[in-house]
Parts: sequence; structure tokens; C-alpha cells
Amino acid sequence: MRENITLKCTECGEENYISTKNKSKHPTRVEYKKFCPRENKMTVHREKK
Repeated sequence: MRENITLKCTECGEENYISTKNKSKHPTRVEYKKFCPRENKMTVHREKK
């Protein structure tokens, strides 16, 4: 079953993106390199608790 997750910037702490993931296939937290508008550059975004 796919669940909604929120992605949070590791540098500024802002929650910029909402995505989905399959929790049965990926039980650990995901990390994506995405654009942060506050920092105005590409940063690592991690799944929020």
C-alpha cells in the first residue's frame, strides 16, 4: 500500500515536497536530491517522521 510522505530539507528544515512511497518495499526513510527554493540550490531532502 502506498502512503503519503513529506520531504524535509536537511539544510534549512523547510518542508517543501509531498510524495508517496510503498512502505512494504521501502521500510527505511527515503532521501532525494531536490531543489530548495529557500536555499536556491539543490539539497538533500529526507522523509519526515
